[in-house]
Amino acid sequence: MSPILVLITIAAYFAVLFSVSYFTGRKVDNAGFFSGNRRSPWYVVAFATIGAAISGVTFVSVPGMVAGSGFSYMQMVLGFAVGQFVIAFVLIPLFYRMNLVSIYEYLENRFGSATYNTGAWFFFISKMLGASIRLFIVCVVLQLLVFTPLGLPFILNVVFTVGIVWLYTFRGGVKSLIWTDSLKTFCLIVSVGLCIYYIARNLGTNGGSLLSVVNDSEMSKIFFFEDVNDKRYFFKQFLAGVFTVIAMTGLDQDMMQKTLSCKNFRDSQKNMVTGGILQVFINLLFLVLGVLLYSYASVNNIALPGKGDEAFPFLATQGYFPVIVSILFIVGLTSAAYAAAGSALTALTTSFTVDILKSPKTKTENEVANIRKKVHIGMAIIMGLVIIIINMLNNASVIDTVYKLASYTYGPLLGMFVFGILTKRGVRDKYAPWVAIVSPVLCLVLDINSKAWFNGYEFSHERLIFNALFTFIGLCLLIRKKEQLARPT
Repeated sequence: MSPILVLITIAAYFAVLFSVSYFTGRKVDNAGFFSGNRRSPWYVVAFATIGAAISGVTFVSVPGMVAGSGFSYMQMVLGFAVGQFVIAFVLIPLFYRMNLVSIYEYLENRFGSATYNTGAWFFFISKMLGASIRLFIVCVVLQLLVFTPLGLPFILNVVFTVGIVWLYTFRGGVKSLIWTDSLKTFCLIVSVGLCIYYIARNLGTNGGSLLSVVNDSEMSKIFFFEDVNDKRYFFKQFLAGVFTVIAMTGLDQDMMQKTLSCKNFRDSQKNMVTGGILQVFINLLFLVLGVLLYSYASVNNIALPGKGDEAFPFLATQGYFPVIVSILFIVGLTSAAYAAAGSALTALTTSFTVDILKSPKTKTENEVANIRKKVHIGMAIIMGLVIIIINMLNNASVIDTVYKLASYTYGPLLGMFVFGILTKRGVRDKYAPWVAIVSPVLCLVLDINSKAWFNGYEFSHERLIFNALFTFIGLCLLIRKKEQLARPT
């Protein structure tokens, strides 16, 4: 695929995207940027959220996972769906009842300013790392297809990629993202579906025969109950999926910012449940695509790259399929990655402005708007720097890296919220940051020594659960003995 064709494809896509962003972001005030003025239709939010949840990492990494892990990822996806129901019926009514702009304001109301600041900073670190890793995938593909053939350095690639994200999000925030993410979700689903169609046709399969190819493949095994020490063991994956989506969606300002833009909590619940069900089927499409890719390579004796993350980009762009597949790959990857990056940049701007700088509490509307715009630029610059560092350190499957980082950074958030919701007790607030720091360290020690201490047991994504548990126990040790704190109402 020529660099010029890639650039034309991206330019055409963004011409449409910027048009949508411009018309939906006109005359947006701070409330529109932060919460969409609480007027977003729930079905539009549900559709838009898919594009933000299924990032460029999913688009590239999930098809490449099937060679080593089969369909075991579906065990985690089923956990995701259960977690979405927990968010819908536990967290969403709470957040609406408190009328929150940032969900971390809950921690201030429940515990105090130190816990609030801790939650905000942990979100900032978590989201910045996660969003940067996801956008890094786009930079890698663009470097391969455009920048290296043109003799341009990776740093220019990063400036271009992050700059586009900043441009279409700086004006409208959440109010624009609802509609731009809906466009990106549509492009993502159509791209994956058509890629499956063209690759299946190339293999000479369709309909029932396609299902047979997938079903007969050794890579299509979903459930793993045999070995508790296996990273693919069902209960490890399923429970990790439940708690991961609670932490990375329900306790994530990025994902909840769009959800809380619905008119009321009933609409928000509909959005969450619908989105959770749809994601099961869409992730299944990605895994089916992976089986077809590896089957095609095997039939045609094609030597694939050693890293699973590179299998789909390699086959889609190196002339093995019709040029339409290459175009669809670029459109799908761009849609997925920019949906996640755009919403992350908006959420980081919101959380930093509201939670860390606390501008809305002390500034006028115009002053908040000026601060928000400066923060937005700052977040884009930091994201670009983190991507450059990731490029220097990259040595593992990207989707595994995302979830591993999440288990350490979202764990304390999960523990703090669970303690706040399940108990009525107050804590010695000023010591809460130490609990949030010590918990991931204990989890890391446990992770490193698990094989030696637990008869060969190897941790997977359930690190998140233990991390949250350590935080919960730590907060129990900080309970104020002679005082109870009523739950927020």
